[in-house]
Amino acid sequence: MDMYFTQVCFWTSLLAVVLTWAMFHVSNRRKKTTKLVDTAAQERRDGGPDVIIVGAGIGGSALAYALAKDGRQVHVIERDMREPVRMMGEFMQPGGRLMLAKLGLQDCLEEIDAQKAKGLALYKDGEKAVIPFPVEDNNFPYEPTGRSFHNGRFVQRLRQKASSLPNVKLEEGTVKSLVEEDGVIKGVTYKNSSGEETTLFAPLTVVCDGCFSNLRRSVNDNDAEVMSYQVGYISKNCQLEEPGYLHLVMAKPSFTMMYQISSTDVRCSVEILPGKIPSIANGEMINFLRNSMAPQVPQNLRKIFLNGIDEGAQIKVMPLKRMSATLSNKKGVIVLGDAFNMRHPAIASGMMVLLSDILILRRLLQPLEYLGDVNKVSEVIKSFYVIRKPMAATVNTLGNAFSQVLIASTDKAKEAMRQSCYDYLSSGGNGSSGLMALLGGMNPRPLSLIYHLFVVTLSATGQLLYPFPSPLRIWHSLRLFGLSLEMLVPHLKAEGVGQMFSPVSAAAYRKSYMSATAL
Repeated sequence: MDMYFTQVCFWTSLLAVVLTWAMFHVSNRRKKTTKLVDTAAQERRDGGPDVIIVGAGIGGSALAYALAKDGRQVHVIERDMREPVRMMGEFMQPGGRLMLAKLGLQDCLEEIDAQKAKGLALYKDGEKAVIPFPVEDNNFPYEPTGRSFHNGRFVQRLRQKASSLPNVKLEEGTVKSLVEEDGVIKGVTYKNSSGEETTLFAPLTVVCDGCFSNLRRSVNDNDAEVMSYQVGYISKNCQLEEPGYLHLVMAKPSFTMMYQISSTDVRCSVEILPGKIPSIANGEMINFLRNSMAPQVPQNLRKIFLNGIDEGAQIKVMPLKRMSATLSNKKGVIVLGDAFNMRHPAIASGMMVLLSDILILRRLLQPLEYLGDVNKVSEVIKSFYVIRKPMAATVNTLGNAFSQVLIASTDKAKEAMRQSCYDYLSSGGNGSSGLMALLGGMNPRPLSLIYHLFVVTLSATGQLLYPFPSPLRIWHSLRLFGLSLEMLVPHLKAEGVGQMFSPVSAAAYRKSYMSATAL
């Protein structure tokens, strides 16, 4: 009897301890959350902004305008307010123009001498294929053309548009660090244009400071991989024979690209693979462009290609990076743009993904009256990460796969894939228009991209096995399938198998963010 009574007392006491601990834990979590919310609300009541945005490039300026239109107080800190001079972010696909219009920023493409882009002109071994964006039966609710322009002019128009709103403050300054408290980003420490160091607080901080971000590592642990280098310059007082097309030359060892960025300026760029980069200072680069690349440029483009070199155009070299998007374990902060996700620029679609991300984020944040509830904002960020997948996964996979296909090789399997890609795009019909719709962001469906990659691979296999399947040809064909998997599997891992193969996610994205409503 005494033993039974002792056991009852023991288990009752233990249960009481567990319940007490559970009640204390829940209460403590509620108090902590309430404290964070109250602190953020106090910051807002004291006249601070709702949102701090680091960087006033395309992403920072567009986001500032979008959030300000929703009534948020936005403070943007930009290192240099002068018009930027860049050779990236100069081509906007049709899907990017749709996103820009949905953000109410389509007029920023006006008054900058932007050029209409109708599609792609592809060159290989003396052959040429002109491949327009699909116009009929494309299920795309906007004009199926892109735009090319001077990046700096576009950025300045976006900055002007954002600063025209009374609740947006654009300030020149250099952000030194993020202010963190118990895993929550509370604001930034920055040095203003007068050299004074100050701290600014806000419930939400957005890091949007580009591919060379010095803040990314304090928020995310993803590393950027340098795949190759892009050499670029501008040939002035020139106009291409077909200025409405992006001209892509499948040269050796990699591609050359030319497109009109104003009525008189042509961007010329060349990809250089990792290794010894020719020196600009001692003239090696000019010799390389003139003697190695110019002879591979078609005759109708060569004069313009050489014009910039002969007239002493400023030549720039940029690393081309790849970086998968990852969620941060910090609260109160969002990372966007090239600081968040990068892919090879061969298909010129980075701006489109960025504008899509901004549109998604803006709509997810709209129901929140204020942004001080870090747990609710964290849930929004998790939803954002999933919803962006149809567009982001399609562009990331296509960009990196296409960049690998463009590299010339003596390997028969790789060269068969390269030739098959050219044949597929130049053949016309549903295959060509379907792939161009993917490239232009008009049909962001990862499953559709996998289908096209499969068809190109089968076509290349047929080339390798022709006229009969010898053991060596069968071996090359098996290696070809291995190459195809190498292009796809890393993205399946990075983007998620469910997101890549789910037609439901792609359909939901199109319905919510690509419909004809709210244009």
